[in-house]
Amino acid sequence: MPRIILASQSPRRRQLLGQLGLEDFTILVPDVDESYDPALSPEEIVSSICRRKARAARDMADDGEAIIIAADTMVFLDGLRLGKPHSREEARAMLRSLSAREHQVCTGVTVCRGDRADTRCESTAVHFRPLTDREIESYIDTGEPMDKAGAYGIQGLGALFVEGIRGDYCNVMGLPLFLLGRMLSDFGVDLLGGGEEP
Repeated sequence: MPRIILASQSPRRRQLLGQLGLEDFTILVPDVDESYDPALSPEEIVSSICRRKARAARDMADDGEAIIIAADTMVFLDGLRLGKPHSREEARAMLRSLSAREHQVCTGVTVCRGDRADTRCESTAVHFRPLTDREIESYIDTGEPMDKAGAYGIQGLGALFVEGIRGDYCNVMGLPLFLLGRMLSDFGVDLLGGGEEP
C-alpha cells in the first residue's frame, strides 16, 4: 500500500478514512486560498477548492509516490452557501431557513499521485423536518452548531432534525466514501483486498 496523505484536519474525515480500514495515514493541512467566484455552481466551487488543497499538500509532502486525498464540503440552500455561523443569531437564522426544507451538501474530492490527479463531486439532498424556535434555541445552547457548516452536524444532535436524505450519508459528514473508494481503486488501491492492485 502506498503512503496515504489526508489533506485535512477534520476529525470526521479521519474517522471516515479509518472506517475504510485506512488507519496508517499522514495528516497534512495546507494553507490555501478558499475564495471562489460566486457565479460558479456549487459543484464547481467545492471541486476547485479541493484541487487547490491537493496540489498544496502534494508540494508539502514532496513525495511523488504518495496518494493525496483532499476534500471540501459546503452546504447550499437555493444555491446560496451556508458557512459556519459566527454568532448565535447567524446559527438561529440558518436553522430557521433550513426548517421544513431540502438543502444540498456538496463535497469535492481530489485524489492525486505525482502529476496524476482526479477530481469528482458528490451532492446529497438533506430534508429537515419543521423545527420549533424552542428546539433551535436548545440546540444552539449545546454549542454544536457553531463549528458546523449550515449550523448542524448530522453525526450529532443535528440528526434529530433530518427527516430524510437522498444520496451518500457519509458525504453529509464531509467525505463520500463510496465515491472515494472508486477513486482510490482507479489509483490502484484495493481497499477490500488490503493492498495495492497489480
